[in-house]
Amino acid sequence: MALKNKSLYAILGILNVSPGTGYDIKKYCDTVLSGFWNENFGHIYPTLKKMLTEELVEIVANEKSEKKILYRITPKGRLELESWLMEETELQPMRSEFMLKLLFSNGQPKEHIIKMLEDYKQIHVKKQEKYLAMQHDLGQGIEEISEDRSRFLRAMLRRGILSCEATIRWCDETMESRL
Repeated sequence: MALKNKSLYAILGILNVSPGTGYDIKKYCDTVLSGFWNENFGHIYPTLKKMLTEELVEIVANEKSEKKILYRITPKGRLELESWLMEETELQPMRSEFMLKLLFSNGQPKEHIIKMLEDYKQIHVKKQEKYLAMQHDLGQGIEEISEDRSRFLRAMLRRGILSCEATIRWCDETMESRL
């Protein structure tokens, strides 16, 4: 199977929720998708240009700056997104610099390893707090988010919360063990 540009599908999915600028897409990635997907401007803008050429998106409003162009998904883009959603999901290996460093830290001082684990734990404590706040806000109802869409957001947030809980617990157990 040929490699597919998954950034294209992330952007189509975001624009299927609501039209937006490149900046809006990045903001959505940094908030809603941050626990499992990352896009940067270096991927977003070239992908949007390609999507325009392929008529998967169209320009709704255009100001002088590339950052102010408002895009929306086209019917062709919606069909492409729906087709991709129906395909079997390819599992992708997790890439974690932290885990790579930990694996090869056997020659490092124990204090350094404990500090690494404490820092990693704090990252996940903060992420969990963010997810819990988002879950709370979603529970209060957000006018722009339909109940149907809200169910999927709650499921993603719950996964993020449980993942953070597991990572925090793993950090504690690893620090308590005799490294």
